[in-house]
Amino acid sequence: MSYERFAYVYDYLMQDVPYDGWLEYVNKQAADYQVQGKRVLDIACGTGELSLRLARHGYEVTGVDLSEDMLMIAREKASVQDVQVQLFQQDMSKLDSLGEYDIITIFCDSLNYLEDEGDVENTFQSVHAHLKQDGLFLFDVHSIFKMTQIFMNQTFTLTDDHVSYIWDCFPGEVPNSVEHELTFFVKDEDTGQYGRVEELHKQRTYPVLQLKEWLESSGFDVLKITADFTEHSPTDQSERIFFACKKK
Repeated sequence: MSYERFAYVYDYLMQDVPYDGWLEYVNKQAADYQVQGKRVLDIACGTGELSLRLARHGYEVTGVDLSEDMLMIAREKASVQDVQVQLFQQDMSKLDSLGEYDIITIFCDSLNYLEDEGDVENTFQSVHAHLKQDGLFLFDVHSIFKMTQIFMNQTFTLTDDHVSYIWDCFPGEVPNSVEHELTFFVKDEDTGQYGRVEELHKQRTYPVLQLKEWLESSGFDVLKITADFTEHSPTDQSERIFFACKKK
């Protein structure tokens, strides 16, 4: 899926998202596993918030995303901030001709937007093909607990002067999946009128052991699995699962 018109309110709604936490995670894994190079491929880079942070911290960054609208905003930010990043529109399961990288990331549960098991495996294989030998693959996913106990059959709302939304979560068609029906009311600053934007987002997650099996069959050593921006192993109530992997 692509974010369509949602891209233009995405940053406003994501102000509290822990981009600095992901940056710290990348820096720590790079140090812990003694990564020598600085080339990073940031997959599902969205509007570029993490890509730009990485670039400002000395990494040579390429970002890819499925949404051209997201990439347009990322390009505008990079230009305004005078930060050098390369940005391409590509499907993470079909990465093509992007070169080799020392670190590849997929954060902010972006992998959960792949609805088909084959697409997840293809993504792992595609990442493997673009990593240097012994390069790091770092990503996170929503846990099964978060999908089934926090999202499922819930409604979330927000109302403020600029954007309001109603976010309804329903069971998806396959196990451990959720459909998010999002209705936004976005204020036009010129007219003062509110426009309505509707989006349907689908997410799916998998057991940790299943992801580990796919990673290993794709040519990775799984170095560690942690949860919720900590160094602790996941529990049955962890919400975000982190994988640090090395290309064999």
